[in-house]
Amino acid sequence: MGHAKYIFPAVLGSFAVAWAFDHFVADKKIFGGTTPSTVANKEWWEATDKKFQAWPRTAGPPVVMNPISRQNFIVKSGTDE
Repeated sequence: MGHAKYIFPAVLGSFAVAWAFDHFVADKKIFGGTTPSTVANKEWWEATDKKFQAWPRTAGPPVVMNPISRQNFIVKSGTDE
């Protein structure tokens, strides 16, 4: 466990660098650009949420995630006829 004194600060440092990079690129927009109105506009979010909540949902038959593994294969020997 002697290496933990190096690993723990390195992990914390990498998180700090990642946070700083994200903050300056996404929030401060150091490379320019603007936030889309669909993200910044609260009324747009509410209208979209209302539309999706009112969307009729119909259920279909159950879906098998892996249909090949769910099949019952009948293996016949070469002599069966």
